[in-house]
Amino acid sequence: MGNLFLFALLVGLASALLLVPFSNGEVKGKKVKSGLVIAAVVLFTLGTLIFYYMFNLDRNLSSLWPLAILVTLGGTFFSAGKERMIKGSLFLLTMLIGVYFMIAFLFNAEEKYESAKMAEKTEISIFDEKETPASVPPQFARNKMKKAFGQVPNTSYYELGNLQIQKVNGEYVYIAPVEFSGFFKWWKGESTPGYFTVSATDSTANPKFKKSEMIFTPSSYFNKNLERHIRMQQPEAIFYGGTQLEIDDEGKPYYIRTFGEFISARNGFKVTGVVVVDPASGKTTAYALSDAPDFIDGSVSPEAVSLQNSYYGNFVHGYWNSVFGKSDVKLPSDEGTEAQVSPIFNEDGDMYYFTDFTSPKEGVDSMLGYALTNSRTGKATFYTGDLEESYMDSEGALQIIEKKFIEKKWYGEMPIIYNFYGEASWLTAVLDSNGFLQNYFIVSAANPEISVYGNTPNEALRKYKTALQHGGGTVDGNSKAEEKQTSGTVVRVYKEKTGDFTIVSILLDNKKNYLISSEANPLAIYLKEGDQVDIKYMETGETFLPVKELVIRGLE
Repeated sequence: MGNLFLFALLVGLASALLLVPFSNGEVKGKKVKSGLVIAAVVLFTLGTLIFYYMFNLDRNLSSLWPLAILVTLGGTFFSAGKERMIKGSLFLLTMLIGVYFMIAFLFNAEEKYESAKMAEKTEISIFDEKETPASVPPQFARNKMKKAFGQVPNTSYYELGNLQIQKVNGEYVYIAPVEFSGFFKWWKGESTPGYFTVSATDSTANPKFKKSEMIFTPSSYFNKNLERHIRMQQPEAIFYGGTQLEIDDEGKPYYIRTFGEFISARNGFKVTGVVVVDPASGKTTAYALSDAPDFIDGSVSPEAVSLQNSYYGNFVHGYWNSVFGKSDVKLPSDEGTEAQVSPIFNEDGDMYYFTDFTSPKEGVDSMLGYALTNSRTGKATFYTGDLEESYMDSEGALQIIEKKFIEKKWYGEMPIIYNFYGEASWLTAVLDSNGFLQNYFIVSAANPEISVYGNTPNEALRKYKTALQHGGGTVDGNSKAEEKQTSGTVVRVYKEKTGDFTIVSILLDNKKNYLISSEANPLAIYLKEGDQVDIKYMETGETFLPVKELVIRGLE
């Protein structure tokens, strides 16, 4: 509070000196002027103190420009002679600064674009079919936590806070703090009892309540309010995005908030670091992004990433092009689960924010590319996709689900694009009208007629591989699936014609099943029971293992 009071006092003194005339202006008499100065100091100090305390605004001099305009205008009006000329000049200067601040967005678009510029690639790597995507939708996870809220002591005092996905001890989980349900509950309760966790990959897992007392929270009041506490500790920091809860590998919770700097003239934002708060003790530490503790996954807030995506998509040729010509403009979608982006994890366990970009033209659902932004470093990559293909965007994928289950009134949530078996594909959770998970839907981004759904992501993946093969396409395995060889006698063989090709299912005397398309090996159509074969296949752990090479002895 001491820093805030000193700041407010300095503002009060400066404002009083600018507003109250010292020449023979409108106000006369030394006693009157002295009284006005004292009154002005008190009022401006008190007003500044209340305003900055209530709104948690950064305490930089640049934040005072609206007040400076009003005070210098008043000072010019009340003064006379040379004093009026001096204060009038100050008024004109503050007006110019104010105008500059207000129209800065017209001129700093190129700087914003450069700050958000992304590396470009064609396609993400093929998804490891041995893994399970973090595909439990947050709404479903939240519903499960609400049903488990009886685990919280003094339940009537609290409510569930915002969800945040994180990797903890190698597992992907949703975390949600328990928050106060109002002022009087905070007044009586003083601290919240803990937080919930639930698996982000297993839809059958039950939420677990973890006890951990938290005093400084978003739902607390006065100096115990988390955002106000952070502002008191970091008075000049520029924050963007809300606070988020993260836990370390021992289960201790911490609140974090992203800070950075303006692009220019209090306009635009660029991330530079993260503040970490112990909600039990209030200890606050600011880190540069590169120095953030290892347990923090979301150093860069989803709001900051969404803003960065907007800069990259809109300002490729400056501000005016984003309004009128819109040449090369691409709009980030708003289908994300957090501030228009969706957090996902790559094969190394690193968290990224995903969003797809579409055309600014109305009625167009083709995707112009998609971006993945590292949630710790803020570095982003834009994937153009196969330029010879026309990819469907996330809204198109959701529309297909809506039409597929129109009678049941089910809908999709959290569409994410993956590279499944070499095919750009949308994976989306399907929920009913009550927000309960029903299945997982996969549809090809380039060939929307190829789609499947299953009770689990892995079941849907297995069906999707078969659908791709039946569609005459090639299926690329993942490099992490071990390549093996085997030989044996064909016990059973089943052939199914699909378009221009035939899918051949093989059962060998080793009791294992294999699958190959005649597109990969045209001679596979001649396979019969009793044949001796040599097979090179991918050990994916599935019931039908994908064959890379097939040799029929005596035929080749």
